[in-house]
Amino acid sequence: MVVDRQGIPLAVTLSAANVHDSRMMLETVDAIEPIKRPVGRPRKRPAKLHADKAYDSKPLREELRKRGITPRIARRGIESSERLGRHRWVVERTLSWLNRYRRLRVRYERRADMHLAFLHIGCALICWNFINH
Repeated sequence: MVVDRQGIPLAVTLSAANVHDSRMMLETVDAIEPIKRPVGRPRKRPAKLHADKAYDSKPLREELRKRGITPRIARRGIESSERLGRHRWVVERTLSWLNRYRRLRVRYERRADMHLAFLHIGCALICWNFINH
């Protein structure tokens, strides 16, 4: 899941449980819909991407730079996780918002397309709640 700085989901992808999150990162970033701006052409991707140490790899950083995204990824063994915590909690909060929906907390669907549809509905409800408050 990719969220903006307020916790609104920008893109979600679904994978098997045994696939590491870093392998899905570029696919999820590429799934972001264009951001509409009043003037100029629409921006397709965010300017920066904050991620934890699990995504620390040189190929991922290079691919993000090719897409025009500045990677803000904590380095393994060098940086502490506390500095990233002020950005990471936004994603964790959005995931907890999704866990309010029982159908998403435990996967009951056998078909991936059905589960992905419920995931999109959950993200739409999060956006709806954000607009109405």
